[in-house]
Amino acid sequence: MTEDISATPSPRASSPKVPAAKFGGRGINIGIAVAAVVTVAGLALWVVQLSGGLVQTGMRNFDSWGLYITLFMFLVGLSAGGLIISSVPRAFGMKGFGGISKVAVWTSICCTVLAIAFVVVDLGHPARLWELFAYSNLGSPLMWDIVVLGTYLVLSIAYLWATLRFEGGKGSERSLRAISVVALACAILVHSVTAWIFGLQQSHEMWYTALLAPWFVSSALVCGTSLVLVVVIALRRAGYLELDQASIVKLAKMLGAFVLVDLYFFACDLLTAGFPNASGAEVVAMLTAGPLAPFFWTEVVGCILCAVVCFVPRLRTSPLIVVASLLAIVGIFCKRVQLLVGGFQIPNIDMAGPLTPYTVTGWESGMAGAYQGMVYFPTPLEFGVALGVMGLGALLLLAGLKFLPLKPAE
Repeated sequence: MTEDISATPSPRASSPKVPAAKFGGRGINIGIAVAAVVTVAGLALWVVQLSGGLVQTGMRNFDSWGLYITLFMFLVGLSAGGLIISSVPRAFGMKGFGGISKVAVWTSICCTVLAIAFVVVDLGHPARLWELFAYSNLGSPLMWDIVVLGTYLVLSIAYLWATLRFEGGKGSERSLRAISVVALACAILVHSVTAWIFGLQQSHEMWYTALLAPWFVSSALVCGTSLVLVVVIALRRAGYLELDQASIVKLAKMLGAFVLVDLYFFACDLLTAGFPNASGAEVVAMLTAGPLAPFFWTEVVGCILCAVVCFVPRLRTSPLIVVASLLAIVGIFCKRVQLLVGGFQIPNIDMAGPLTPYTVTGWESGMAGAYQGMVYFPTPLEFGVALGVMGLGALLLLAGLKFLPLKPAE
């Protein structure tokens, strides 16, 4: 079933009011309960982190960002796909993807909430949120990102609200299209600003590149589209959506194109850095044969397999599309790990000073020992807190599917 806002008659005539779509029974209730338990456990571990400080994590002065910021980057990317897939057809009067718009936007909202939650967790104490705004430096890309991310969340919620109003016979198509254009621009901007946080730091060899902003946008399109595919295929199998295979195939082809563009950007960056006598040869060696090689090859092989499934008609079955989408999501997460850890992996200051357990992990063997393996690995506490935050995302997603009118109005 294909949605064409420019040709389809207004839903006002046939649907004066869209009721809340109750979904599922015992299964989704169990899912909500499990997600709630995981969330509470994560909150308890966060309290432990607050009481003992961030020294309980694997982060140190030499690697001051870790799993929390990696997941922040990853979830910002995941949030893009849903909003872009929903807003592009409306913004440009194109055919949609079978009425998945509201589900896609809700997944975007959930991922954005989680991204903000990981920023809060990484700050070390909730009171620093007040300090962030009370003593903010508007010339810092970090502050730009906070402002744009908050705006992005508000726009996503407004876009979903406007869509529900329009389907309920209120509002106008013109206003909905205007919101979709603004939301689309903000979705691109939030990833560009997040990339500038890293790309403007000249002291980190892995980060200092003008290619980072388009690279972030392409990666966001890959993992965001993949997440939407996994969610809608699962919901179709559960009976929540009635979606024809043609819409799934169209999304899969888009995913294949996004994957190839992302791999192209990666290849351009590696070629420029690793060209003979180039200063970035050490970065390429670190990725392809060094401590980060498992993440590099997982990303490359996984994304290539995903593209093959998306472009070979015989392979475009729903189970294989789900597998391909999951491979793409894992690949982009591996890219985020490479980017964040890689930026700390190569020392940027010679003779940085005495090494203690509080300055760098693996300090016993001196500077050479500290950098012979990965400079950072999360502690069990970090894994537990991160799992709790992801549980919150599952709770929001399942509760929205159960209680919000996210089913297609058709």
